[in-house]
Amino acid sequence: MSLVISTTSGDKGLMVRVAGEVDVSNADELRDALDSALAGLVETDERSLEIDLSEVPYIDSTGIGVLVGTVHRADEHDIAVSVARPQRNVARILGLLGLSEELGVSDGQDR
Repeated sequence: MSLVISTTSGDKGLMVRVAGEVDVSNADELRDALDSALAGLVETDERSLEIDLSEVPYIDSTGIGVLVGTVHRADEHDIAVSVARPQRNVARILGLLGLSEELGVSDGQDR
């Protein structure tokens, strides 16, 4: 299954919407999109990146590594990253791995 990734600008920064299963076969595509979004934010005063996973039914360890790496790179530039609206099974895996807080997982209701 291929990924569909779109980036939009919002009131507080950028939102990257991801649709499809994230696994080793397409994690590089997600990494490239998130790196591009971070690079764009570094050039502006915006300091927020939201990654919307509401249309991601599955993410493997490679995809999770991409999310964690993005958070670490964003921290270097004082950019806040949040993972919004993950489907229940994705949120459960992130919680079991102890990553919910580090990834700023939210249901997206505060945006």
